[in-house]
Amino acid sequence: MKFSYKFSNLLGTVYKTGDLLFSPDGNSVISPVGNKISVFDLKNNKASTLPIESRFNFTALDLSPNGRFLLAIEETGKAYYISMVTQTILHTYHFKRKITRIKFSPDGKYFAICKESLVFIYKAPNYAVGELNPFELVRCIRGAYDDTSCIDWTSDSKVIAIGAKDMITRLYGIDRLANFGIQSLGSHRDSIVACFFEDNSLDITTIGRNGHVSVWECNIELSDLKPWVDSENFEVESDDEKPDDVDERHAERTTDEQEKIDKRKEVEVVEEEEQGAATVINYKRASKHYLKDLLRESPKAMLISAAYHKGTHLLVTGFSNGAFFLHEMPDVNLIHSLSISEQSISSLAINNTGDWIGIGCSSLGQLVVWEWQSETYVMKQQGHYNNMYCLDYSPDGQFIATGGGDGKVKIWNTMTGFCVVTFNEHTSAVTGVQFSNNRKVIISSSLDGTVRAFDMIRYRNFRTFTSPRPAQFSCVAMDTTAEFVAAGGQDVFEIYLWSMKIGRLLEVLSGHEGPVISVAFSPSPTSTTLASVSWDKTLKIWNTIEVGSDHESVLLASAALCVSFRPDGEEIAVATLDGQISFFETKYANQTGNIEGRNDLGAGRSDTDLVTAKSNLKGKAFTSLCYTADGECILAGGQSKNVCIYHVAEGLLMKKFEVTQNRSLDSVDDFVNRRNMSEFGNMMLIERREGGDVAIKLPGARKGDMAARSFKPEVRIYGLHFSPTGTAWAAVTTEGLLIYSLDQGMMFDPFFLDESITPESMKKILKEKEWSKALMMATKLNEKPLIQEVLETIPASDIEMTARTMPIVYAERVLKFAGLVLENTRHLEFYLLWVEHLLTSHGQHLRQTSAQSMPLLLTIEKSVNRRHEDLSKLCDFNKYTQEYILRQAKMHQKKLEEENEVEMERVDKDDEMSVDE
Repeated sequence: MKFSYKFSNLLGTVYKTGDLLFSPDGNSVISPVGNKISVFDLKNNKASTLPIESRFNFTALDLSPNGRFLLAIEETGKAYYISMVTQTILHTYHFKRKITRIKFSPDGKYFAICKESLVFIYKAPNYAVGELNPFELVRCIRGAYDDTSCIDWTSDSKVIAIGAKDMITRLYGIDRLANFGIQSLGSHRDSIVACFFEDNSLDITTIGRNGHVSVWECNIELSDLKPWVDSENFEVESDDEKPDDVDERHAERTTDEQEKIDKRKEVEVVEEEEQGAATVINYKRASKHYLKDLLRESPKAMLISAAYHKGTHLLVTGFSNGAFFLHEMPDVNLIHSLSISEQSISSLAINNTGDWIGIGCSSLGQLVVWEWQSETYVMKQQGHYNNMYCLDYSPDGQFIATGGGDGKVKIWNTMTGFCVVTFNEHTSAVTGVQFSNNRKVIISSSLDGTVRAFDMIRYRNFRTFTSPRPAQFSCVAMDTTAEFVAAGGQDVFEIYLWSMKIGRLLEVLSGHEGPVISVAFSPSPTSTTLASVSWDKTLKIWNTIEVGSDHESVLLASAALCVSFRPDGEEIAVATLDGQISFFETKYANQTGNIEGRNDLGAGRSDTDLVTAKSNLKGKAFTSLCYTADGECILAGGQSKNVCIYHVAEGLLMKKFEVTQNRSLDSVDDFVNRRNMSEFGNMMLIERREGGDVAIKLPGARKGDMAARSFKPEVRIYGLHFSPTGTAWAAVTTEGLLIYSLDQGMMFDPFFLDESITPESMKKILKEKEWSKALMMATKLNEKPLIQEVLETIPASDIEMTARTMPIVYAERVLKFAGLVLENTRHLEFYLLWVEHLLTSHGQHLRQTSAQSMPLLLTIEKSVNRRHEDLSKLCDFNKYTQEYILRQAKMHQKKLEEENEVEMERVDKDDEMSVDE
């Protein structure tokens, strides 16, 4: 079993907070998702997450004009300069303060950042020549009396506009200009949210938080700006001065010194005007508009975000009540208004053509791409409003079902990363989900007292199971035939068994003396065994179908939290509250092994914990278990950031995965941050002291103290599941649905390799047309290009004979390779021939070793199902297109015939008239 799993994608969360961006071609949306960044390709309908993880959540993003580099800044001020081509971090730099806004210049030479009341302008890193310090400070601009909030550049990158919370927008030249001085634009009564220059113009539009829009006109054109020709140098910061020193010097500079500098500049401008060197710039307010007049139902709503497309003069504004408006500038004519929710719109973006509008809502975790001209959604994705608590893979590994605290069941496509369908029939938190073996049915349990069955073909809820008396269901399970459904009660300590076909309650299984926390049916097709565990420290094994309520009970050392069957159904694993994983035989209920995993869990220390992480570990345990596809190892996760893989027979820890490094979550570090320590102790506990005591959160509370001034969610792993194909596993965490998979292309795994087997010798044998020998040599090298070259060289007529003569060891590897290639290859029929003949020749052996070969067969099934869906859509499209063309041709032919008949009648009439004459 290979354990080189790497993070591949993040599902279940599409947007958290920060700036939304469109790629330069307008076909992709870049969205910050916590401490990761996701890219949604709207053209190819695919979502991917960059393999980059920061230590805190990203809040400010901007893309270079050529789209090759992304500058992302986290909430503590650390910047990551990322290459979008190689998807790697090129440089990092720490600004040591929170950055509210970042903006590249249109020519890509500079970028500006808003840092408190200052604005710093840096040169963008140049990779033509190696640089020791890629972030070179060009200028530090001060003048705002409050925090700066927005930035915009002119089209030629010579002038920058800076909006601040002091209700003033200031304009500065990057270099000293003969006819341009510092301009201050007021007239607002609230903080500036956004400011936008017109294309190839100095005219500017400023937008306030209270919904006031001011349109300013300049008396000169952008091309009329003249550089300063005096020999005296403009006051800029020296290149050898460090940015940190610049911050300190500007912070220590007194207001009197700044006023002297401003007066000297004003005197110089006056002297220029007297000498007639150039026309002095002047701004006048052309108009002022009040957008809040359109919000008559919610007059207290505030303007939160805005975006502007300079080519089409389209202004988009988003408000705190979920409404957003489209206006045509500069007349501010209302084009469209819409409300997507009742929550605040955090970020807006417009693509390069001005057709699509990206809308992000952080409180709902919602990301929408709206095409305003046709009034349709290009993309509408939303994660779970609360945490996700459970998940399950489809039998072919193509879909993942998740259930959350918001009462919704969502189906995610692992290939595209998008949510396929959402079921919202539940009215309370979903506690369990499971796919049927034929992938046609999903069942879910909820605390609302119902178990529901959903049809995956028609996407509807066709069965609703309830108990005789109201009960909260904490877990659910379905047998392999999809005929029986079992659910455990959280408050009634009973297990309910229903029939899927008739929808009736068949039996109530009593015997537990505490909440039934987990149930599972045996995956064996010939067994109807049901295992259940409870907080009463017992494991009960039921044969519900044959003998009803009779069961065998096993006493555990502590309260049980999870139960899981091995893929062959011969072994049961139970996680208990003391941090142990116990293994039992299914048939005789004898304990076969035990793993002490508490020390491997790594609990971490919360900001408000009074005990150390080592002491805190005593109260932690595994809450989710899942066997690997071959049943040799088990995946375990729980109340920490770590996922452990144990070898069941040896009881050894094979590998530990750390699912997150995000310090914006709680309980990630093992020690208290020294910055939070003072002479009074931990600063996080000072506000909570009441008479010398500290208010500790209640035991078992998942969400912490919601009355706290600052709330940090605690990192947890709520559920784990291994892919049936064995190539990936998924974890439901506080951050979302994380998928870890094997990188097939980067793995070199030789098989029975010796010195005589080389690529050159393999190609020599291939030229001699010894197909079977060449294929075995390529399989031993186990490199994808070589195996593909051999397979595609063998003629289709020789495939059957080659498949028959291959030993079973090599045939399994060729079959696995063909199953993986089927997902993307153009030679579909060719590889299907390989799969058909290999299964025909070696199917008997694969049937005898079904437990080991099941992941292989599921991989092939997943590839075939995916290609079948793609081809069926294409065939349907072509079918209806051909019908339309044929119908149009028939109509055209009929029209021609009618015209010919009319023409013939006219000719006959003319002939008759000529004869009469």
